[in-house]
Amino acid sequence: MNDGTVTLPWLVFRQDDNGNRYRVGRYATRAEAQKIADTLDGRGHQQLYWVEKLGPNGTGAAD
Repeated sequence: MNDGTVTLPWLVFRQDDNGNRYRVGRYATRAEAQKIADTLDGRGHQQLYWVEKLGPNGTGAAD
């Protein structure tokens, strides 16, 4: 980008046992976001983790 800002379009989300959804973090690449999601998912808890790309309005589908 020309304005000097960093673009972090890839989001990692978590859904807990009660169906509550939370944004875990934002990342520059899908690979980086997927690595985080896989690491968290591999811990063996009941939570669900997934990756989404920011939409045109600047939010993920779970926001």
